Amino acid sequence: MFRRRQTDDDPTLAESLAEVETRAAEAAKGRPTPKRRDAQAERAQRMKPPKDRREAYKMQRERAKEDRSKTRNALVSGDERYLPSRDRGPLRRFVRDWIDARRTIGEFFIFIGLVVVVANFTPNDAVRSYTTSAWLALLVLLIGEGFLLSRRLKREIATRFPAEKGPHEGSRGAVFYGIMRSFQLRRLRLPKPQVTPGTTV
Repeated sequence: MFRRRQTDDDPTLAESLAEVETRAAEAAKGRPTPKRRDAQAERAQRMKPPKDRREAYKMQRERAKEDRSKTRNALVSGDERYLPSRDRGPLRRFVRDWIDARRTIGEFFIFIGLVVVVANFTPNDAVRSYTTSAWLALLVLLIGEGFLLSRRLKREIATRFPAEKGPHEGSRGAVFYGIMRSFQLRRLRLPKPQVTPGTTV
């Protein structure tokens, strides 16, 4: 009550308090608060109907470009609002974190496979024989690891998301989603990993 009376009597004090509150709001959000006039102008520009087909096509391209930019940024930052539908939701987020918290043979498959393929072109018969054996052993290891990962991931999903059912949005689709992610190089995974190997999820 006293504060309001003081600010009414002293306009300078009222402006200072308003400025302090505005700066506090900007600091909390991490970005400057746009002026009301600017926000209204931007909103009016977005809602303004196109004059002709060419302008409508241009507006559509700009919106599509903006959506793609938001999606790319979300794939790096993990922002759920703009992720593709296949990556959205707490279940998919958990599967990604669970896989990313582990080192797997699958993520090194490209490197190992490249070495095996190069070695297979050597003129030495003994080297080619060892290469074939190594390739078969790698395939067995990958299949075994995928089987074990799928069983463990199914148990984790059943424990933490007991209501999830169905081949796509439920546990079956989520397990396949996780196994496919485990075969990707860590630095090339999208959305980008949000946890480090060894993290308890």
